[in-house]
Amino acid sequence: MADGTAPCACASRSRRRRAWAELLRLPALFSVPGDALAGAAATGSAPGSRTLLAIGSSLCLYEAGMALNDWADRNIDAVERPHRPLPSGRVRPAAALTAACALTGAGLALAASAGRPALAVAAPLAATVWAYDLGLKHTAAGPVAMGAARGLDLLLGAAATTGHARAALPSAALLGTHTLAVTMVSRQEARGGSPLAPLAALATTALLTRQVTRRSAAPTRGCRPETGTAHRLTGPRWPALHPGQDNVALFTTAFGAAYAATAARPYFHAALNPSPPLTQRAVGAGIRATIPLQASLAARSRGTATSLLIAALAPLGARFAKKVSVT
Repeated sequence: MADGTAPCACASRSRRRRAWAELLRLPALFSVPGDALAGAAATGSAPGSRTLLAIGSSLCLYEAGMALNDWADRNIDAVERPHRPLPSGRVRPAAALTAACALTGAGLALAASAGRPALAVAAPLAATVWAYDLGLKHTAAGPVAMGAARGLDLLLGAAATTGHARAALPSAALLGTHTLAVTMVSRQEARGGSPLAPLAALATTALLTRQVTRRSAAPTRGCRPETGTAHRLTGPRWPALHPGQDNVALFTTAFGAAYAATAARPYFHAALNPSPPLTQRAVGAGIRATIPLQASLAARSRGTATSLLIAALAPLGARFAKKVSVT
């Protein structure tokens, strides 16, 4: 009797863990730490202990959004995706809502531990997540809200690391634009639809790749050795490269190319045939492409080591995505 009960109990626990992994879309978690790391790099700072707190906060708020998303959409999923954990009965709706509340509280607590500037960003981030899942998702403002959430997540890393987030605004805008494009495609992943959304996402990917990888250093002020007075370089000339700037350009371009390569082909296929399977594949690729985009943003901010750390998350996410879907 005991010999037969133990395997059943183990199998039940395994099914429960898998159900929660599907609900929380665990492989997508690997796209989250890069937000805070890219935010820290945008301020010109190396990640520290407060950056780690920001990453913890981001992970909690992201997973809160995943649980709340399925709780809010449980009736829709019962028709369109009955295999999901809630409509299939593998996770109770009350448990999903409780998890969303607990994870939101944990995320805000971790942000508060990183300092008031971090909490000042995490609070509107949490509000945006809840507003999206409970009301904005099925409106025209939905993709904008999701893009804003990603941008705020990057700013959270900057605010936690240095106490200031203004320098990270350009990176946040680029990351938010990518997320907006992915969200537009995701709105038709269950039933398919128009090729316009994947085409727009493809064009957005091309524009973002160009924007991220183009040489961003502006002509700078220098000092005349003989007078010590400042002067501005004129014309299209660039100042001589400092040691390490070659690596900055190399890594920025390489990760930018990886970003485009990850997202472009699935978007193109979904544009040719916007069926649910190809659209879902395009959404998954868009989520995975977030990591090389974060790495490219960090690299162009001269955070070479940080960009390599972010890029190392990509193969881990791809490995786990083979076991649990990211959409």
